[in-house]
Amino acid sequence: MSGASATTLTGRAVARRRTRSRLGWNLLGLLVLLTAGFPVYWMIDTAIKPAKDAIDPDPSLLPTGFTLANFRRALAIADFWGPVGRSLVVSLSVVAIGIVVGMLAALAISRFAFRGRKLVIVGILAVQMVPLIAMIIPVFLLLNDLGQYDKLSGLIITYLTFILPFTVWTLRGFIVNIPRELEEAAMVDGCSRTGAFLRVVFPLLAPGLVATSVYGFIQAWNEYLYALMLMSQQNQTATVWLGNFTTKHGTEYAPMMAGATMMAVPIVVLFLLVQRKMAAGLTAGAVKG
Repeated sequence: MSGASATTLTGRAVARRRTRSRLGWNLLGLLVLLTAGFPVYWMIDTAIKPAKDAIDPDPSLLPTGFTLANFRRALAIADFWGPVGRSLVVSLSVVAIGIVVGMLAALAISRFAFRGRKLVIVGILAVQMVPLIAMIIPVFLLLNDLGQYDKLSGLIITYLTFILPFTVWTLRGFIVNIPRELEEAAMVDGCSRTGAFLRVVFPLLAPGLVATSVYGFIQAWNEYLYALMLMSQQNQTATVWLGNFTTKHGTEYAPMMAGATMMAVPIVVLFLLVQRKMAAGLTAGAVKG
């Protein structure tokens, strides 16, 4: 066999291996998509099917009908816009405060050397390891002493205790990957340290801010335990509002899924608006330099 023929066969073998490898990864990705997407599909399917079909002991995987009665029932069973409005206020406030404070803290940890810097970093990591359920009683007692029980401000402060450490740690990773030389060059050209940050670092940090903000919003929007324990029925948030569908007569699954579908709309809209920035932010800190 000539050398050219051997090279051709080797090239074909490599191409076949690459094709099989690509097919395997595509199948794996499809499996992950189906696994992650099926609960969403089932939620929407249950929301739009007749209520009697939602409790059928032999359910169909395919839609069996279409109705908007479940959405009307979800809006009628209890106040919907009040809990949603409170959840929006809490989530947006947590994101706004968390981003401002977290960005300044991450900048200080990344750019300045001070006594106890490593201790602060270890403390941020340690806080994230504490289970949220372990802090529910101390948080309740503290908010009660401060007069913040059953208030949105108290819930915002509570959410910041576990969202802010993640924000600081994540933004620190983005800032570390921005070369100091860019700031120094701006300062040589006449910028102050603040001006160098606003003109150089902040634009490069924007994708990371978007990604972190979306994560913080989702965490605050979906949180259930603290909202249930710290807020009364009159001040409940959207996640606690879903509990109104479970009564002594049973659970109204179809209206509950309709309510859950409506609750998912703000998250979907937010993601669609910032998906490009979020994708860039999630990969911006992956490579050093």
